[in-house]
Amino acid sequence: MTHVIVAPDAPALAADPLVDLRAALPEAVLDVRYAGTANMLGRPVYSRAAAFLRRSTAIKLAAAAADLRARGLRLVVYDAYRPLSAQRVLWEARPDARYVADPARGSAHNRGGAVDAGLADADGRALAMPCDFDAFGPLAAHGAAGAPAPAAARVRTLRAALESAGFEALAEEWWHYADPASRAWPLLDVPLEALGS
Repeated sequence: MTHVIVAPDAPALAADPLVDLRAALPEAVLDVRYAGTANMLGRPVYSRAAAFLRRSTAIKLAAAAADLRARGLRLVVYDAYRPLSAQRVLWEARPDARYVADPARGSAHNRGGAVDAGLADADGRALAMPCDFDAFGPLAAHGAAGAPAPAAARVRTLRAALESAGFEALAEEWWHYADPASRAWPLLDVPLEALGS
């Protein structure tokens, strides 16, 4: 059985705690989709619009955000750390491992090591991507045929910034990036309400 941490002060989190992205990336646009209805379920999964990552992953994301800022762009964060209990809700709704990780194995999101991201302009206005977040299908994939050229170029820009910072892309979802270090981390089921303010 996979080890699951449920307490926010667990020793395994002490050296690399979950940090609030509002503080770690103050210029990022937080559009936490699972706190609202603009997601695959069409209803809230989270009780609050909050985004957390392990500190080491947040540092990498800050480097990607700085790269994008130099290009006149801002990072949009749709999701980050996802409690394992929320992963179960998503899996029950869409048990398709191409798009949703089986909670029995968990994902980098459940370890505090993945971010779902998009792009905004310097004023924080979201920029069009090939499809919306959670719009699973052909246009969600990297290099999707039929994607409008400006949107496809934005995906390439986002990917270049995140991969340069040490993240790995998921081929099926232009928005999903994982910190490879998270493979060694335990699954977490710390409620968002227990993290920060």
